[in-house]
Amino acid sequence: MRVVLAEDSVLLRAGLTKLLTDGGFDVVAAVPDAEELLSAVDKFRPHVVVVDVRMPPTHTDEGIRAALVIRRQHPTIAVCVLSQYVEERYATDLLSVATSGVGYLLKDRVAHVSDFLDALRRVAAGGTALDPEVVAQLLVRRDDPMHRLTPREQEVLRLMAEGRSNTGITEALRVSHSAVEKYVGNIFTKLELSPTDTDHRRVLAVLKYLGG
Repeated sequence: MRVVLAEDSVLLRAGLTKLLTDGGFDVVAAVPDAEELLSAVDKFRPHVVVVDVRMPPTHTDEGIRAALVIRRQHPTIAVCVLSQYVEERYATDLLSVATSGVGYLLKDRVAHVSDFLDALRRVAAGGTALDPEVVAQLLVRRDDPMHRLTPREQEVLRLMAEGRSNTGITEALRVSHSAVEKYVGNIFTKLELSPTDTDHRRVLAVLKYLGG
């Protein structure tokens, strides 16, 4: 699985390259800035891009703006943002561009290497991986659906936004599989996502909840 890594810190870039290589990924390019990231994506056409939010020259939002360009120009390439910060406006934009292959993880909250690698594989396969803190900060500004959903349904949808399957939600909440299926069904109903929708209702529910 081909990966392009964008990280301006030399030490962190080298460490992530080794971590990904040891985890079975093929790091075809490891670059220090957004401009080189876009060039590497055009050249190597990776399966997934791992990018920091703040990169040279201004160290503000170059990385995530480059991620948005990649999602628009290469919609089949998955993008995983790995950052110290939650950039709410750009995070919402990133989630609105496409309905699959998106991750937003916070560096300081990645507790285990295996969890990070699993999340990256899930994103590369077309799934989502969102840090709970990212979801929580985005939801602060999106209160319309909150009035429709019960607290338990909100909790289920937060877990869905993190990329959890029904089985994963069952384990996290310690409830039955049938109970989770009922909660998910209620969420679809309250967010007006009918069974005839051609797109993935699970992803659409998350995007609608986040205001995408």
